[in-house]
Amino acid sequence: MRISWEIKELKLKETFSIAYGNYDKREALLVELSYLNCKGYGECVAIDYYQIDLKKFIARLKEIKTLLENQTIIHPSEFFTFLSTMNLHSFLLSALDCAYWDLFGKLENKSFIELNTIPSDHLVESSITISVADINDQIRKIENSSWNRFKVKCKGLNHENIEKLLRLNLHIALDSNASFTDQDCLWLQENEMIAQFSYLEQPRPVGNYKILNKESPANWMADEDCQDFNSLEELLPYYKSVNIKLMKCGGLTPALEMIRKAKELGYKVMIGCMTESTVGISAGCVLAGLTDFADLDGANLISNDYASGNYVENGKIILSGKPGLGIGLKEL
Repeated sequence: MRISWEIKELKLKETFSIAYGNYDKREALLVELSYLNCKGYGECVAIDYYQIDLKKFIARLKEIKTLLENQTIIHPSEFFTFLSTMNLHSFLLSALDCAYWDLFGKLENKSFIELNTIPSDHLVESSITISVADINDQIRKIENSSWNRFKVKCKGLNHENIEKLLRLNLHIALDSNASFTDQDCLWLQENEMIAQFSYLEQPRPVGNYKILNKESPANWMADEDCQDFNSLEELLPYYKSVNIKLMKCGGLTPALEMIRKAKELGYKVMIGCMTESTVGISAGCVLAGLTDFADLDGANLISNDYASGNYVENGKIILSGKPGLGIGLKEL
């Protein structure tokens, strides 16, 4: 097996504004694993509020390159066990795990969905993100969109804005990126109308969730609070739903385990994404048959997508059916 990597710049179609800041581009680390005539791809992105440094990831890849290249082709679950001995950051672990699933499926001539017997007939629709902006601008974007589900970013809570969004009577979720106060959360979960929102994602900064009441009308969803398998039981009294992202948990292999455990515990589950190319989105799409919600719009937000594979069109998740994750690189 051979490994190579490259940093790619992802240019956003328009400024992406959330409570953490404003962004016009992202940097992505593309990882390629190859064996015989097959190539598998994985990706992770530099997210500042996760303090991701892609140069450090590349330095780590150089350190483990020989170990990786000496590894024989084994089942992806065994390969993940091998990766787990290396103390890798979850973002880098995800890129390697996804690349290996893509490679393994191509070698076996079977899709990830076939290899894991995942249902794919009735996939949930993905939401599209509406950046932080004046409420009237946000509503205009929603009304002009061909998508059916929307995740509206908030920076703090404005009661009047909440009422305006509810009056639209559409599939809308709120994502404050941890910008709500305890008082905001109390107001939301004491308001019966809030049940109309599909979910309310990561209302408070990490670890400040004990104000939340999962028995309230609000469908509280953990994002940054829900990093891995071990966080699920701890969050159970407070959140009804969890957002599982491949880069947070370390890839497809642990995501499958997290989804299984979350369902056992009674959570609603979303497969989410960062701002990613079709490399990352293809990996997320294959799990949509196991989830209640999807937020896989990352590649739809960038203007220079460099890959093909599974994709989302107007919210509809379209699986290529190709071996592995079905990822190919475009000639740009």
